[in-house]
Amino acid sequence: MSPSPLPPNLIPEISAFVTKCMAAHDPSHNPQHVHRVVSLANQILARETARNTSSSSSTVYNAEVVHLAALLHDIGDRKYLSQVAAISESIRSKQQGATTATTTNSSEAVDPERLVYHVLLAHGVGEEVAEKPEEVKRLIADGYPELGIVQDADRLDAIGAVGIGRCFTFLGAKGKNFCPEGMWVMDNAIEHFEEKLVRLEGMMKTETGREMAKVRTARLREFQGWWADEMKDAV
Repeated sequence: MSPSPLPPNLIPEISAFVTKCMAAHDPSHNPQHVHRVVSLANQILARETARNTSSSSSTVYNAEVVHLAALLHDIGDRKYLSQVAAISESIRSKQQGATTATTTNSSEAVDPERLVYHVLLAHGVGEEVAEKPEEVKRLIADGYPELGIVQDADRLDAIGAVGIGRCFTFLGAKGKNFCPEGMWVMDNAIEHFEEKLVRLEGMMKTETGREMAKVRTARLREFQGWWADEMKDAV
């Protein structure tokens, strides 16, 4: 049996909620970032669905889960801990209301809220690399392919021209909190390219994500070359 549909106003309400609670974030993690991730996730979803149809793949994606998970993926980000308590309480209230509204009579049906929970539970590059890469792969294989789409969309927004802008923006807004005394410099952003950003292409879960990441990673590499050329005589 298919899960019950979401309440018709849930996605617009969640979108407005996310916009409101992230409005005070710096531009690297503000509502515009979230809505770019939603757009990228929808692009990946469309291309992967078409790809699966042409190849007769058995993978089926839930578009509502992709949309909700993309909207909620940065809620409670540990880099913005001052807002976690209020955000968590608001999300719990939203989840309780949504779960009540979408209760199904079948104990075997997997409802969208549960899928979103699993997607969010496993989402995050840092945790995946450090703690549970196999768990993420297992969740995707066991029926949560939406996780791969949302992860890929978030990673794509971290690379390419937009990713470069976000990297420097975050450095300016929060970098001092992570840098040793006297080491808060623009080169920190370039170091982050090698530490994380150029590696994201190899971590993509979908074929579409890999194709898009290849283009954006090339832009990172080109920018690195420009940076090195302009900075070589500045020491």
